[in-house]
Amino acid sequence: MAATYSVRAARPRSNGLGALALRTPYYVLTGGLAIIFLFPLFWAGIRSVSPQAGTAQNHGWGMGNYDTLTHYQAGIWQYVLNSVIVSGLTVLFTLAISLLGGYAFARFTFPGKNVLFMLTLAILMVPYATLLIPLYVLLDRIGLQNSLVGLALVLTMFQLPFATFMMRISFESVPRELEEAALVDGCGTVKALLRVLVPSVRPGLVTVGLFAFLAAWNDFITPLVLISDSAKLPLPVAIANLRAQVMGVIDYGATEAGVVVLALPCIVLFILLQRQYVRGFMSGALKG
Repeated sequence: MAATYSVRAARPRSNGLGALALRTPYYVLTGGLAIIFLFPLFWAGIRSVSPQAGTAQNHGWGMGNYDTLTHYQAGIWQYVLNSVIVSGLTVLFTLAISLLGGYAFARFTFPGKNVLFMLTLAILMVPYATLLIPLYVLLDRIGLQNSLVGLALVLTMFQLPFATFMMRISFESVPRELEEAALVDGCGTVKALLRVLVPSVRPGLVTVGLFAFLAAWNDFITPLVLISDSAKLPLPVAIANLRAQVMGVIDYGATEAGVVVLALPCIVLFILLQRQYVRGFMSGALKG
């Protein structure tokens, strides 16, 4: 005991400077990356309320550019509502289909399972812009062309490969004993899925839902091709149309105000769900 004590007493006390020196490059690198990514958004926010020639905010600081954005054609709130509907339906469809698909791939054995799963992932290698014209024709034949529901279905299709992959590895990270115990206690397959497995894969669901929302909220090419009614345009296309004013002059102030409005919901959602988002990716990484 005395020898052990003497050895411990002989060790020098760490003042934390060495650990700080080791972590300094990490702080510098992450801080620099944060500045690089956040500066454009910060700049857009400042310029949206600052005076600029050729905009509604000519003199002094104010909300003139946001007033222009509010009264543009059908009104900014109509375009926000369109984006909310499309994004909400995309998230709902993606979560429902990927939940069932991921559960089936993770828990059931059937002929051709791995081949079907690989074909599903192979869709990620196809540039989605090449599919828009065939999808336009298909939606026109079933009566969903130029509709928000049809747009949400197309965006859901683009999200399903990644979403199914995430949900499969999320279900595979949950021990089978939990499901078996629920089945022994009298739960059916659907009841065990909803009451036992879904709470266990909540981080994966949050990750899938957040990805689907961001993709649907920010998508520009798909609604540009599939939506022809100006009153049904989502927010990104409406902001792009707002850029060109009289004689082709770009209204930078209103455009920057639109960028701020477009970015705020994404930032708020990510801040609220970042813990679940990181846990969803970590569960998949650990399983993989």
